[in-house]
Amino acid sequence: MNSWKTLSRTTILDHSIYLRVENHVIELPDGRILDKWPWVIARDFVNVIPVTDDGRILVFRQGKYGYQGTSIAPVGGYLEPGESPLEAARRELLEELGYQAREMIALNTTLMAPNLGFSTGNPFIARQLRFTGSPESDDLEEQELLEISLDELETALLEGAIKVTSWYASFANALLWLKHEES
Repeated sequence: MNSWKTLSRTTILDHSIYLRVENHVIELPDGRILDKWPWVIARDFVNVIPVTDDGRILVFRQGKYGYQGTSIAPVGGYLEPGESPLEAARRELLEELGYQAREMIALNTTLMAPNLGFSTGNPFIARQLRFTGSPESDDLEEQELLEISLDELETALLEGAIKVTSWYASFANALLWLKHEES
């Protein structure tokens, strides 16, 4: 299978480090040219699913500007310039919960919208947690820390309690990984 080719790109919106929009001229594998292909560039991010020694999952219940009500949410945030996903996952775990993890398990990386750009999600499971001090989160949202079981996480997934696609994918990925490990 042949790949699409980018023939040119023009920035049409540059809105800080969080969002840039480009117009791409692309050539399809059959030779057709598309001269108006939108491409959105947003920062890559991590989602961290911390697991306690007794198998409980640490999650937040929080609201976001983009949805009504609350959602179950993982620890997470954007990668800083030059930071690896693993470094970002460790930093976010420390900032949001005050924990360090001896074991970080990288799960399957996901693309948010592969034909339109956006960002890449990098989910991790954090285990062998050690509390090192109070969190120093700069999050804008109000959030409540919860400890839930794997069964409660599965119920949250099935009942629509997780409202953000990247969170849903990260939690589902972690649930499958952890359940497979149990068997």
